[in-house]
Amino acid sequence: MKHLFSPKVYKAIVTLLILLLLVKIVWLVISLVWLSSQGIDHVEQKGGKALYYRVKLTPNEIAAPQTPTQRPSKQAGSINDITLLAIYNATDTTVITVKHKSKTKVLSRGDNINGFVLEGAGRNFATFSKNTKTYKVMLLKSKTGSQGSGVAPSRHNTPPKEVKPKEVLGDVTDVGDHKLIDRSLIDHYAKNMDDIYKNIGIGEIKDGNNLKGFKITFVRRGSPFAKLGVRRDDIIKSINGQEINSYNAAFGVYKNIQNIENLTLVIQRGKEEMELEYEIN
Repeated sequence: MKHLFSPKVYKAIVTLLILLLLVKIVWLVISLVWLSSQGIDHVEQKGGKALYYRVKLTPNEIAAPQTPTQRPSKQAGSINDITLLAIYNATDTTVITVKHKSKTKVLSRGDNINGFVLEGAGRNFATFSKNTKTYKVMLLKSKTGSQGSGVAPSRHNTPPKEVKPKEVLGDVTDVGDHKLIDRSLIDHYAKNMDDIYKNIGIGEIKDGNNLKGFKITFVRRGSPFAKLGVRRDDIIKSINGQEINSYNAAFGVYKNIQNIENLTLVIQRGKEEMELEYEIN
């Protein structure tokens, strides 16, 4: 049989095919190494599934802006969050005690709590304003049905107070067995209850939900109250024989303080009960 190709030609063709196969293998290896270095992930599925490549075609693509998650806005304060505990009302002074978020606070006319401004008070209610609206909060009744008001009739539509020059206050003097209090101090604090709480802190003493009395939480150094001889953590037992175990009793003393000439304060300091004597002139 006559051969189509001579042995030399046949050998050359085989050699060429072998070279092409080697080149293809080398190119495949180079391609795999180069593609791996470019960040292309090769993922092989288990269970005999086909191979696939995840290629990032636009490496410099800018991510689409994400819409920020909006936080829920805080709900506005409600007048129902304010509980009226006690009222002291005089012709030129309105002072109330309220409870808000488990904290007790004393307010005078114009003070703000929970976004509501105290405008005034009646015998058993206080009025607040917010955003041109007026709200009324009724006085909380005790379990016995009585209301904790140390009261005098409310005078509505009180004209704004005139700005007065700063008054010169007297002092507290230790004269041995008692202390002498200048009357100007009493008059000042009777008309400016806010100034009391800048110099002395008063906290509640409770048995569960029942109010049992009051104790001193801080005394400002150098203030007239510090000169009275009271200290932090002193428990107020009585004033001139009146047991101080309710807001009604406390406001009753406050209301009549301008008519008092002698004052006996009984406190408990630790395990010891002490009497502090004062003369007002």
